[in-house]
Amino acid sequence: MTAYRLGIFLRNLLLYALLTFFAFVMLFPFLVMLFTSLKEAGDTYRFPPKLLPREAITINVEGFEEPLPVYYVDHNGSREEFVLIEKTVKVAEFASPDDLETTFLRELALVTPTGGESNPETVIYEGEEEILYDITVDGEIIPMIQVRKTALGRFANPNDLSQTVLQNVRQSEPVEKLTYHPENYQEVISLHGMDRALTNTALVTILVVLGQLATSILGGYAFARLKFPGRDGIFLVYLGTIMVPFVVVITPLYQLMIMIDWVDRLASLIIPWIFTAYGTFLMRQFFITIPKEIEEAAVLDGASRLQILWRIFIPASTPAIATLTTFTFLYAWNSFFWPLVVINTGNEANRVLTLAVSVLGGRAADAPNLVLAGAAIAILPPVIIYIFGQRFFVESTATSGLKG
Repeated sequence: MTAYRLGIFLRNLLLYALLTFFAFVMLFPFLVMLFTSLKEAGDTYRFPPKLLPREAITINVEGFEEPLPVYYVDHNGSREEFVLIEKTVKVAEFASPDDLETTFLRELALVTPTGGESNPETVIYEGEEEILYDITVDGEIIPMIQVRKTALGRFANPNDLSQTVLQNVRQSEPVEKLTYHPENYQEVISLHGMDRALTNTALVTILVVLGQLATSILGGYAFARLKFPGRDGIFLVYLGTIMVPFVVVITPLYQLMIMIDWVDRLASLIIPWIFTAYGTFLMRQFFITIPKEIEEAAVLDGASRLQILWRIFIPASTPAIATLTTFTFLYAWNSFFWPLVVINTGNEANRVLTLAVSVLGGRAADAPNLVLAGAAIAILPPVIIYIFGQRFFVESTATSGLKG
């Protein structure tokens, strides 16, 4: 029995580990988006990349007007924190013509040619004339030739500037601290017109959601409970419109918008989309599951059709209504193709978020942190709505569509 329980425990542990892993894989792109939106522009191009936003530490050093960046350097065999006091120091590697494997790094400004600047001594090496330089090694001056030259940075101990180290700046690790820059969101909203687009998107989404809820609830109740000639045939035809691709109706719909002068207006994003065959079908299927005896008892008590719908059917259909609200909200909020067709991208007064993010991607192509801040503004509201409506969505999936 103990072995059986242990097997169940290990199986469940493995299952939860796999689910946790795949959940992290799914969430990782969103985490990258959120953390990158809080970074500085330069931090987004760092290599190797780091997930959390970081900022280089700078300190004030006596004798320098501006704060100096702090880096990790190797000094006397230990890893210490030094400040960068000079970015470009010209240095070279010198070696004896008889032993080119052993090189010595020296500053070019501190070495002099053997024989002086006016009459330097030279040596022929591999057919080339090379200048000899006086290089001091362990107190002894040895004539050497220049093997290669480069540029390094000069780092100094902030507590004792006489202690200096020459090191490659690009390969040096800066001393950093975790930070965040929420002002990226303020910049996107205020400078790139995202505030107007956010308001337009919220208005369009709310009106489309309310419109679809009203038409779907009334239509679903009519097809589920009212008896009239041709009801089932009309419902099948209406339901069949779901199979018509949007690309088929986009041209005549756009021509209709031109005829009624709704191009470049928010009405074109609202009115055509408050009618939905899917929503009507969803509400009809849920209303069918409500026992007729409840409705008949309400009729005997003198309730009208609207009272029955408002007091009985709607409260009992909360999961279906929440599901329809979630789907409609996600569609209206994320709609891109139709707004791209009917709203001019240069029309900032009536532009929605999807268009604004598209324009932002072009204008701020050199600032990924701003682009991802705009993307976060567009993505987070529907994610939050879905999280809150997920329970109702699961209930609706389990209980609707069971009766025809």
